[in-house]
Amino acid sequence: MDKEIWRFIDSGNASPAYNMALDEALLDWHSEGKIPPTIRFYGWDPATLSIGYFQKVEKEINMEKVKELGLGFVRRPTGGRGVLHDQELTYSVIVTENHPKMPASVTEAYRVISEGILNGFQLLGMDAYFAVPKTEEERNDLKNPRSSVCFDAPSWYELVVEGKKIAGSAQTRQKGVILQHGSILLDIDEEKLFSLFHYPSERVKDRMKNAFKQKAVAINKMAARPITLDQAKKAFLKGFEEGLEIKLVPYKLTAEEQAYVEEIMDNRYSNDEWNFKR
Repeated sequence: MDKEIWRFIDSGNASPAYNMALDEALLDWHSEGKIPPTIRFYGWDPATLSIGYFQKVEKEINMEKVKELGLGFVRRPTGGRGVLHDQELTYSVIVTENHPKMPASVTEAYRVISEGILNGFQLLGMDAYFAVPKTEEERNDLKNPRSSVCFDAPSWYELVVEGKKIAGSAQTRQKGVILQHGSILLDIDEEKLFSLFHYPSERVKDRMKNAFKQKAVAINKMAARPITLDQAKKAFLKGFEEGLEIKLVPYKLTAEEQAYVEEIMDNRYSNDEWNFKR
C-alpha cells in the first residue's frame, strides 16, 4: 500500500516572529485544504525565549535579562511554559483533527504524533520512552505546574531517557487543525535558562535549578557520541516517516506564501500587544 504523502519544510534559522507566523500560516492553509499535512523543522536567530499563550510576562519573566543576553522573545499560540530555544532542533506538525490517524483525545493525539520523535531518538541510539505520570502528585503537577520552565517536568507522553525529559512539546487546535510544535534539545545552558525567570528568592531559584538538572537532559549529555544538528534532522525526519507511516516530500514556500507569513508576523508576533498582553 502506498504511504500517504505529507509535506516537509526545513525553514532553517529565522526570527521568533517569523517562526510562529509560519506555523500559524501552515495551520491556516491546511484548514482551507490548500496544503496536505505538514512537518516542519526550524531554528532560531537569535536564540529566543518563547512563552506559552497563557503565561504572564510581568509576573514570570525577567525581561531585563532577556534583553541583556540579546535573546529574542515571543508568545506562542500554544500553551505550556517558557522554553529557551538555543541549541536545539525545533519541529512542528500540522494535521487536521479528523485525520484517520489522529485520535479525538488531545493526549492520545499527542502520543501518535510523538511516535515520530520517539523513533528519531531510537535511530540516534537512545533508549527513549514515553512519560506517563503514575502518581496522584505527578498528575496534579501537570494541572498546576510549579515552575515557569517548560522542561521542569515531563507531561503525558513526552519523551524521556533514563527518567529525564529530553523533548518538550505543546499543542493547540484551531479551525479543525492540530498544531503541535516542540523542542528537541541538543545541548542546554541551565544557568542561562534559569536567569530568565522570576523567583521568590535565590534559594528557591537554586532549588528549582538543581531539581531541573535531575529532571531534564539534552541529547549530547546522553548520547554515546556528539550528535550534530544535521544528524538530528536526518534521524527525526526518518523517525516521523516511520512513526506516522508517511512519506515526507520537501517543499519551499512561494513568494505569495512568504508574503502571507510576513503579514501574520507584522500583525501579531512582532507586536508587543501580542507578546506582552497578559
